[in-house]
Amino acid sequence: MSSARPSVHEISDGYVDRYAALDPILATYLGIPGHDARLTDCSPDAHDERARLASDTLRQVTEAEPVDDGEAAARAVFTERVGLELEIHDAGLDASALNVIESPVQNMRQVFDLMPTDTAEDWTTIRDRLAAVPGALDSLRESLRHAAEQGNVAAVRQVVRTAEQCETWSGQTGATPFFATFVKQADVPTALAGELETAASGAGAAFGDMAVFLRDELAPKAPQEDAVGEDVYRLWSRYFIGASLDLREAYQWGWEELARIESEMATVAGRIRPGVTAAEAAAALDADPRYRVHGQPAFEEWMQQLSDKALIALRDKHFAIPDELMTLECRIAPPGGTIGMYYTGPTDDFSRPGRMWWSVPADKEDFSTWREVTTVYHEGVPGHHLQVATAVHEAGLNRFQRLMCWVSGHGEGWALYAERLMRELGYLDDDGDYLGMLDAHLFRAARVIVDIGMHLKLEIPSGTGFHEGQTWTPELGLEFLLTRTLSEAAHARDEIDRYLGWPGQAPSYKLGERLWLALREEARRREGPTFDAKAFHTNALRLGGMGLDTLRERLGG
Repeated sequence: MSSARPSVHEISDGYVDRYAALDPILATYLGIPGHDARLTDCSPDAHDERARLASDTLRQVTEAEPVDDGEAAARAVFTERVGLELEIHDAGLDASALNVIESPVQNMRQVFDLMPTDTAEDWTTIRDRLAAVPGALDSLRESLRHAAEQGNVAAVRQVVRTAEQCETWSGQTGATPFFATFVKQADVPTALAGELETAASGAGAAFGDMAVFLRDELAPKAPQEDAVGEDVYRLWSRYFIGASLDLREAYQWGWEELARIESEMATVAGRIRPGVTAAEAAAALDADPRYRVHGQPAFEEWMQQLSDKALIALRDKHFAIPDELMTLECRIAPPGGTIGMYYTGPTDDFSRPGRMWWSVPADKEDFSTWREVTTVYHEGVPGHHLQVATAVHEAGLNRFQRLMCWVSGHGEGWALYAERLMRELGYLDDDGDYLGMLDAHLFRAARVIVDIGMHLKLEIPSGTGFHEGQTWTPELGLEFLLTRTLSEAAHARDEIDRYLGWPGQAPSYKLGERLWLALREEARRREGPTFDAKAFHTNALRLGGMGLDTLRERLGG
């Protein structure tokens, strides 16, 4: 007698475990134990092996018959996500991946931030992973060389900027070497401490060697042109948003949204100080001691207090927040990465909580909080932490849905929607904090314009008041951020590098928020006076991550 065929959930669960074995860095990010002593093989053969697993599992999921609505949703989510990952592999874009924010180089460094350091056993695992750094970087060089032979190399801007990051982490720029500093905190026996120092030295030297490779070997082969062109951009846009967009309509909408927010900012600036511009109001707020924090430890404490306060205030009243989600750690990220905030999710059992990381310049000591209140809500609650950790906590989802499925348009769109929601709920009534929220949304609208405009080399429309009729370039993109948003210069420069190396990701924030708002209004119209915002949010978040087209289908839009 033949056994029953595995279900969609069973196939998906098995995929997570098998993929984790092939990608130990991802396993650590997802909190899947058993792989923390190793690093991911980034060689061409390893990319092919992961693609074969994805292809085989996609076939199994496609052929499986869903037993209920939950499995039907799970199949839709899996086929959309994994299908796009295979398209990216077939285009050779995984093996050549190199950018300043999200590529194997950054992942090999940042994974150490997530490793437990409480016991000698923990440090033994770290020692082994540190010792694996040189080999992992060798495998990455193998892929980058192989991709270059196929004519597939990241733009020289990304190559050089990534080399600079490697130099920072290795200590070649005069900064304290990351790995040497990291192992100094280990309270372990002398023999193990010596082994950690040796492994850390080897890891630092390997990143130094990587910097030399990037500058001397890969950069001469890299194109000067930053724009990826429409075909590649459309693929990445579908991946990051989970929908096929009319890119030119989105570009035009970005201009309209920018104008709307600029008008609202002018009104708020006038309330802060009559007769001033938004930039002048920002300067006044920067000088106001009520909105200033001095020192990175004090800023970290400010983040933690605001995050804790939001968790307590929103629980039960506006959102269903289980006990496991009530811990969210706020930390300053190690130096060397791009400037900004990011979130890392909890492990499956919540033994490692969700964490909010803020990457700031190493020498930055003065912080203006009016800009960042909304960012804490974005990264924490009701933003990424509530969204990601709710999915992890949801027993009705399979492990692929709970741990492995992240769609930027869904996730970042929700987080931006969450900022606006906090304004609606009365948590951004202070005009300084509200101007900070508007500034964040203005910046995200500018991203839609600049990201699509630079990669597709679109014309700047008339009536915009900015180099009308010219074609977008990186130089114009930087000027736009510096003159039409309230961004600090260092942040604006990092952002341009980010957009050019990570095409299609930055617009997903605003375009994702646009859909979340539309779906809420559609639900409000359908349900009329019985519409319950808390129920809408609870239902939506418990579905887990998915592409935006799939989300619209699941929410009945």
